[in-house]
Amino acid sequence: MKTLSPLLLALGLAATAQAGPALDRMQSSGRIVLAHRESSVPFSYLLPDGRPVGYAVDLCLKVAEAVRKKLKLNTLSPQFLLVTPANRIQMVVDGKADMECGSTTNNAERREKVAFTVPHYITGARYLVKGDSGINDLAGFENKTLVSTKGTTPLKAITQANDERALHINLIEAPDHAKAMEMLAAGQADGFVMDDVLLYGLASARPDAAKFRVVGKFLTIEPLSIVLPRNDPELKAIVDEEMKRLITSHEAQAIYERWFMKPIPPKNTALNLPMNYLLKDFWKYPSDQVPY
Repeated sequence: MKTLSPLLLALGLAATAQAGPALDRMQSSGRIVLAHRESSVPFSYLLPDGRPVGYAVDLCLKVAEAVRKKLKLNTLSPQFLLVTPANRIQMVVDGKADMECGSTTNNAERREKVAFTVPHYITGARYLVKGDSGINDLAGFENKTLVSTKGTTPLKAITQANDERALHINLIEAPDHAKAMEMLAAGQADGFVMDDVLLYGLASARPDAAKFRVVGKFLTIEPLSIVLPRNDPELKAIVDEEMKRLITSHEAQAIYERWFMKPIPPKNTALNLPMNYLLKDFWKYPSDQVPY
């Protein structure tokens, strides 16, 4: 058998890693790469010690164990990879992550590049404002400044709404949710538009949480799902099966309670967000097919 020099071998393996199916990578490496976010509370975020935690992270770890069993591996070690809203999809496309465990919306545009499993949350974009702002809805931002996070569907939706309604809102992009929150708190923006559950999470983590409130009707309806490679139907079948099992066995509901109803780190405060009717209804017949 022809052997390659260490350099050529390394280059070849790198190219293969980006092009080959995720299950093949896992089988050969004994690792599963889970992409996570920095500040998508409570879905996927970093603790002060740098450890990724969250609702979506817990679900991904359950899925990883199902993959290990299916591949009949003794071990399949989770390796965590920090991603941003701007690069999360591309990391999965390039094979640098086997799945993304965060708060990513399953929509038609993204389905052209990646696959999604059964939604783990259904939310919609609303607005976080300071309690004394006097703003209660989208119209209240006319001629004011709104911040959103780069590479997100709420940013795209508010840009369209601003143009269609001629509200003359000054829209600014933040690199991540934490920075957008900082800008609102510092008075650099009058509001922060994002999935409402993330807004509740970001505000609750602050010592001055009582100064903020979430307002307005849903600008969007967004099913959030674990992101998977588009070219690996075998992996998707395993993940879909495990997600459906977690939901029908009510294990997913217990994980939901852990992150949305009970005190969570690092502040050990609770979001106190019961499961909304959208997700309850969707989980009666769990599917990866979403009408959005």
